[in-house]
Amino acid sequence: MRHNKKVNHLGRKSGHRKALLANMASSLILNKRIVTTEAKAKALKPYLEPLVTKSKEDTTHNRRVVFSYLKSKEAVNELFRVIAPKVADRPGGYLRILHVGFRQGDAAEMALIEFVDFNEAALAGSTKKETKKATRRSRAKKAETAPEEAPAETAPAEEVAEQETPAEEAKAE
Repeated sequence: MRHNKKVNHLGRKSGHRKALLANMASSLILNKRIVTTEAKAKALKPYLEPLVTKSKEDTTHNRRVVFSYLKSKEAVNELFRVIAPKVADRPGGYLRILHVGFRQGDAAEMALIEFVDFNEAALAGSTKKETKKATRRSRAKKAETAPEEAPAETAPAEEVAEQETPAEEAKAE
């Protein structure tokens, strides 16, 4: 039984698991989102979030600690220069896991793991400006302020309304 065993070993020895998580974390940092199995995504989240928290304070010690986990200079630079300033005011929860269905070959549950502050589609939806709902009063005010345009626009419509189509004439008879 696995009582009090919180780490998913992912069916690998410890060295293989550490290398897998380091490579996945580097890929996620460089690409901002990756698609992987749900189990790997759930294992990656607690591995990477403390590193993002360390990156908020840019010191030599923190860079060395993060490098010891990631083993990639490019990923460390991206984390400290690009990601850390964006998540500076966030008190945790830097990653999001979205379920995307099942893999074709073996029906493994797939998940998309991404940085919360780097999803442009979600940010665009949450920061849209609220438009004020138009009321009849505001429309009446617009009609009063622009009297020149209203008769010009309605004149052709009145002429069309006055002319009857042949089908309407037949019905009238």
